[in-house]
Amino acid sequence: MTATDIHRAIDAVWRIESAKIIAGLARMVRDVGLAEELAQEALVAALETWPGSGVPDNPGAWLMAAAKNRALDHFRRAKLLDEKHSELGPELDLAHQIAASDFQAAVDAALDDDIGDDLLRLVFTACHPVLPTEARVALTLRLLGGLTTDEIARAFLVPEPTVAQRIVRAKRALAEARVPFEVPGASELTARLASVLEVIYLVFNEGYSATAGEDWMRPALCQDALRLGRVLAGLLPNEPEVHGLVALMELQASRSGARTGPSGEPVLLLDQDRARWDRLLIGRGLAALERARKLGGEPGPYTLQAAIAACHARASTPGETDWVRIAGLYQELLQVAPSPVVELNRAVAVSMAAGPAAGLELVDALVSEPSLRNYYLLPSVRGDLLAKLGRLDEARAEIERAASLTRNERERQLLLERAAALRSA
Repeated sequence: MTATDIHRAIDAVWRIESAKIIAGLARMVRDVGLAEELAQEALVAALETWPGSGVPDNPGAWLMAAAKNRALDHFRRAKLLDEKHSELGPELDLAHQIAASDFQAAVDAALDDDIGDDLLRLVFTACHPVLPTEARVALTLRLLGGLTTDEIARAFLVPEPTVAQRIVRAKRALAEARVPFEVPGASELTARLASVLEVIYLVFNEGYSATAGEDWMRPALCQDALRLGRVLAGLLPNEPEVHGLVALMELQASRSGARTGPSGEPVLLLDQDRARWDRLLIGRGLAALERARKLGGEPGPYTLQAAIAACHARASTPGETDWVRIAGLYQELLQVAPSPVVELNRAVAVSMAAGPAAGLELVDALVSEPSLRNYYLLPSVRGDLLAKLGRLDEARAEIERAASLTRNERERQLLLERAAALRSA
């Protein structure tokens, strides 16, 4: 194996194993920041050792063992061995005080048991509401996604020092707030889970429709979010909204191959070649949606959005889309998650079901909404409806305004082309 091959192998193993290692260490040291530092030391050890010795047969176990040794070294350096004995005793269900000679075995047991529980604790810690949204996203991608600071910065088109600062501040905030490394109790679970789902879907959306830059999509972010969602569904199999989110992401991701043209230009939903939609992902999404429904209860916002995506997935042509049902689902969504953006989406569905005039009436009611003042999709939708009604000059002005508001270069170009076509119509 060449040095390049070994470095690629290390990177691949780290992406798969890092969250488990950090989660296990965090339970031991009760500090997410310290846990990540110890895990990074194990990674450095691999980078130094494997080029000479080769990739071990079980690289994940090697990294875990190296991380355990770093934890031991930390406890000994800090002269905290006796304190750790008392902390670990109840957690490890030991009948007596751990002797120093037994400490290695105790650490092994703590890190090897309950990996699923540890991952769940790490998810809820990284997404804790004490952190601002940007920090939760960065910390989650760092700790659970295995992404480097540079990769996160490039994905979100922000300077690397900005991301590094967010991560450092997030770790400090968790430590200062003494956030416990635990799964929240029943009374807190719903609110805390909402924060976790929000972070995962924010990551997915940034990959699915990039807010800025040259690219229409960033598929790697979609894949990271999908992986996190699937892991979470495995850890919380009885939470319908987790399956609802996974269903939504699977169904939306199924369109990815049809959402861009040969030169990377955007292809909108009604113009896509549906033969290029991924039937495997559609099947997975519909199955996840069915699991969410079978778990019962009133459908939450992600399950309702997944049901909307399922209407598109089941239609083999745009003309077969059940727009009446979609409009009804958006009405339900407004009851559980009221938002001007949802109102705008409902207006589009109504326009498809009942005609552009009906849709425009709903859109016009949103024009004075402060939160949509700089939201490019409002004038984009309004311009499209005006064009369908033959009000071409007004339509062109709206679409040009939409182009001036978007920060995505691909989307701006698409809007300007639409405006130019109206000018020559």
